[in-house]
Amino acid sequence: MLASTAIIPLNRLLRRESWVCKRLQACTGKVVRLHIPSLGATWLIVQDNGELAVTSSDKEPDAAIRLSRNRALSLLLHPEDADRHIRITGDRAFATELIDIARHLRWDIEQDLSTLTGDMLAHRLTKTARSLFRWHKETARNLSQTMAEYWLEEQPLLAKPPHVNQFGNHVSDLWNQTDQLEKRLQALDKQTRIDS
Repeated sequence: MLASTAIIPLNRLLRRESWVCKRLQACTGKVVRLHIPSLGATWLIVQDNGELAVTSSDKEPDAAIRLSRNRALSLLLHPEDADRHIRITGDRAFATELIDIARHLRWDIEQDLSTLTGDMLAHRLTKTARSLFRWHKETARNLSQTMAEYWLEEQPLLAKPPHVNQFGNHVSDLWNQTDQLEKRLQALDKQTRIDS
């Protein structure tokens, strides 16, 4: 149901970017299984005109694309990071073509919203959404820095890198001293056998 609803604006975007439809026409009839955690899987087929349509899950997909958990929104905002968060199976060339197209598509959310709400409201909504996303990102970064500082300084649950390196050096020194002691003991043992 969600895929059927999402395919309409997606195809509108594809039609607006005519180069995409031309590239996809070379893949006519191919099926991709797109899996987004929390949303489930969707089977999409490339049509003759280069647009996409939802198809039955009975069809064996030519390729399968699986997004890492909790990365869907991040990929919409930063498609250049796709390689780290996507797993491909099946026809790698087809899947790579789809990912490359998605990476270069630019959805003008404000323009699409303006047809529903008017220019001014669309501008304010997208500006607010960007601000909220930036605030969320900065808050998460600040919280992680604060927690790391607390665990390093206030309640030492984590070790600082210099302390870890120092501990490693002490362990290495201890191993070297143990090896030297063992060699001395073996030499003394040999000497006592010779003397007796």
